Amino acid sequence: MNRIAVATTSQRAADAAREVAEAGGNAVDCALAAALVTINTEPSVCALAGSAFITIWPADGDPVTIDGNVAVPGSDLDEDERGQGAVEVTIDYGGGITTLVGTGAVAIPGTLAAIEHASNKYGNVPWKTLFEPAIRACRNGFPLSAACRYYLGYSGDRIFNRSKVGYDVLHHADGTLLDAGERVILPDLADTLETIANDGAGVFYKGEIADAIVDHCRRGNGMLTAADMADYQAVERKPLLVDVGSWRIASNPPPAVGGSVLAAMLLACADLPASGWTSEALEQLITTQRACLDFRRRNLDLADDIGAASKRLLEAARNGHLLTRWTSASTVQTSVVDDAGVGCAITASSGYGSGEMPEGTGLWLNNCLGEIELNRRGLDAGPVGARLPSNMAPSVAKGPDGVLAVGSPGADRITTALQQFLLTYLQFRMPLRDAIAHPRVHVDTSGEVIKLMAEPGLDLPALDLPLQQFNALVMYFGGVSAAVFDRASGLDAAADPRREGGVFVSDR
Repeated sequence: MNRIAVATTSQRAADAAREVAEAGGNAVDCALAAALVTINTEPSVCALAGSAFITIWPADGDPVTIDGNVAVPGSDLDEDERGQGAVEVTIDYGGGITTLVGTGAVAIPGTLAAIEHASNKYGNVPWKTLFEPAIRACRNGFPLSAACRYYLGYSGDRIFNRSKVGYDVLHHADGTLLDAGERVILPDLADTLETIANDGAGVFYKGEIADAIVDHCRRGNGMLTAADMADYQAVERKPLLVDVGSWRIASNPPPAVGGSVLAAMLLACADLPASGWTSEALEQLITTQRACLDFRRRNLDLADDIGAASKRLLEAARNGHLLTRWTSASTVQTSVVDDAGVGCAITASSGYGSGEMPEGTGLWLNNCLGEIELNRRGLDAGPVGARLPSNMAPSVAKGPDGVLAVGSPGADRITTALQQFLLTYLQFRMPLRDAIAHPRVHVDTSGEVIKLMAEPGLDLPALDLPLQQFNALVMYFGGVSAAVFDRASGLDAAADPRREGGVFVSDR
């Protein structure tokens, strides 16, 4: 058995990684198996017909990021067939969000293509082995997580009522929502996963499952076509690299924006003193968040060339110009390392959910075209096949004596959560669990007024920002999952106390 450390969203998913390690899987195999469990057992928070990024750093070799992000649909459609089938919905989640749901908000899904690419090129175990824990969980049923129950409390009757089968699964006969811990069994989902396990991802993109997804979307005037599905491919990219102390961090490159923003935030804090989160250090941290997130909003989100805009951001962070102006919903994460020095981090999302479930599949579809605060171009998001914007930033770091895999869910809090964890753990050398649990701040640029969100226990500086102070550590600030292998101290893993999580660390 390969020795591994895994941190992910549930103990069920962590146990899946352990099972695959016992079957001879390396860190990549174990991460994929855990991700398949968490993607398929977190209804409303994530789903298989969505997006994923996978960052892998082999023991001997250069790091890679596999881009399985959602893409713009609409191949073979006339102009008057585009921009239909979406419904605007406002829910109170996260202080109030407006999003587009329905078939018109569904983008080309990429998660499964990324998983297959990673398995074929970097895994050890057979494809079917990766699916066995997820199939078993979906066939026998799984408990509704607290995170799912929390989000469904806002979205169950506004978004996830669009499929009768899906609605019935999440509600009692009297129409009340299931409570956290109650068993969920999605009809047809286990069979769908078993078909994919037997026949490969091709059946999802070109076979009977693809037919069901496309037929459902086109009947609802959505833009997803058979050609969109058949033409989709995961893309292997060279990650962004940034140094923190003696560690080199590989993260998600353009056309995603999360890795670029994270790298800029880390570069802009490269000269922090090693004395920890003093008021002065927090002031610099908050200033970098404010500058980077403002740059993103003004330059990245609507850029025609995200790569060029990202280069400007990173150069501004390196030369200090970035700070001159400021001197006066749904993702799941799995992080795995093994004792051979391989690290793998996977972040996956299906947006806020479209509420749509094609008959006979058990698959909820994404609404990533409709994530208005992220995809600011809306339904007319660019040329067919173009990747949509993404905050996701799964990262793997290597140092002189080890490897770290890390990532976080949390929408636009992904990058700020990771910034603070990486600085606290790598630069301030705080123990792993303490670094993850340390209180966080986030500069919220989503509204008309920029404000500072903060957890308790920080020596906050005086700033010209309105402050919203929370009374405890809360899920709003992300959910960092980290796994580390150190040649001297061995394997370790920790999940964020802000969210449910599961860990497994092999015995010595």
